[in-house]
Amino acid sequence: MDKIIAPQEQSEKREKTGQSMKSSSTSFSRRTVLKYGGMGAGMLLLSSCMPFSLSENASTSQARPSFPRAASTGQTRTYTLEAAPTTLTLGKQQVSTWAYNGRITGPELRLTEGDTLQVMVKNRLPQGTSIHWHGVPLLNAMDGVPGVTQQEIATGQEFEYRFLAPTAGTFFYHPHVGVQLDQALYGPLIIESAREAKNYDQDYVLLLDDWLDGLQGTPEDAMKRLTASRDHMGHMGHASQMGVPPDIIYPLYLINGHTPDQPFELQATPGDRLRLRLINASSSTIYHLALQGHRLTVTHTDGQPVVPVVFDTLRIGMGERYDVLVTMKEAGVWQMAAKVEGADGMARAILRSKGNNSPLPPAGFQPSELKGQQLTYAMLKAADGLVVPPAGDADTTLPIQLGGGMGRYVWTINGKIFTEAEPFAVQKNRLIRFEFDNQSMMPHPMHLHGHFFQIETGTGQGPLKDTVIIDPMQKLTVNWISDNPGAWAFHCHNIYHAETGMMQVIRVT
Repeated sequence: MDKIIAPQEQSEKREKTGQSMKSSSTSFSRRTVLKYGGMGAGMLLLSSCMPFSLSENASTSQARPSFPRAASTGQTRTYTLEAAPTTLTLGKQQVSTWAYNGRITGPELRLTEGDTLQVMVKNRLPQGTSIHWHGVPLLNAMDGVPGVTQQEIATGQEFEYRFLAPTAGTFFYHPHVGVQLDQALYGPLIIESAREAKNYDQDYVLLLDDWLDGLQGTPEDAMKRLTASRDHMGHMGHASQMGVPPDIIYPLYLINGHTPDQPFELQATPGDRLRLRLINASSSTIYHLALQGHRLTVTHTDGQPVVPVVFDTLRIGMGERYDVLVTMKEAGVWQMAAKVEGADGMARAILRSKGNNSPLPPAGFQPSELKGQQLTYAMLKAADGLVVPPAGDADTTLPIQLGGGMGRYVWTINGKIFTEAEPFAVQKNRLIRFEFDNQSMMPHPMHLHGHFFQIETGTGQGPLKDTVIIDPMQKLTVNWISDNPGAWAFHCHNIYHAETGMMQVIRVT
């Protein structure tokens, strides 16, 4: 068995984490190195032939704050993840799929900020793979994007990911190869805060997923259908009261791998305060989520704290995470519904009081809270004490036009698909402004690797996030500090959109 170890990165920070690296058994192509990994003269060339219209502020020498990273605790948390074909039981059906350690969801990885995470990945799949640690502002070489930060982990090989957990939050892990995410290759990564008060009785992680593998062919089959013709997708059309119809109507929607007919259950005692860590690990589905008989209080989005806000229903896009608090009001059985945006599907979980044996609500039951007050980005404010991008003119402003359509099924950033676009370079520790303009008729949850950004909401206190939904014909602005060197992927987290073009690479030099 061959073993691949990540390439050496000349970084004092890596040495502090105790990372030991060797040269890879194979290397990137010269084109890949020049495109994403080039330094020195190569970066000067990239900077001088940028395909985008960048607006540079004259005060580029101005010092900018960096997002704080935790100091090492000296503790190492070690896990092994084996990616392999397996058979899973989903409700009353069995499916052949790919999974981590033969289960859905993958194992929960939990540690404290400042700990070192060490994960040995064993690839038993018939194709190459990787793991991306979604939302974590980690070392670039550990980000898990083949062709950008590493080579694929080939069949039969192993790869060790090792990095210091830089900040607390709710994150997750998944491959960054093709449409592999649209199987059971995902799991939660929870980095706990050493400073945060635990003002709750129980901590539950809930992962939302859309499922077709083994029921409607494979994700690769779905991709072929999407790119070959739109004629078979009769549900496609303009937005309705339910929202924009999704790219794919899935046969199943899951919470923690459970189907609506055999839902995942949360046990509590009336008066218990629950922390619910909500993760949308779906490949192509946005949800509206509510809990029957209860209001929810949001405390974090994409792992970062916000001023608490009480609401009824939550819209959560692919790749987004929200932490919410809820106090169980009274004994009973309460349905948590995750309604598919633009279609009739639904995932669900059950909040049940301990010792209560009442029957489940009907699988299609929709709590009235789904029609109540919906949380919006404008309602969210970054918590006091967070380091956020400074107000004022950006050092670099980048217009980002999102385009494409369901007809040809090609999705673009600034008119180009990923394989046609050159990466663009920004200097370290600069204030970067993304001005989004979605010129397509589909929503796009846009995800930036390696950094958090702040959404401009008109308050000057918008939330820090790493994934944001840009709706059809919407314009939205985010700001971020380029404080993490390396080549970083930036893409739509609808996996089918990213795979057909809506991805870019940002090089922080």
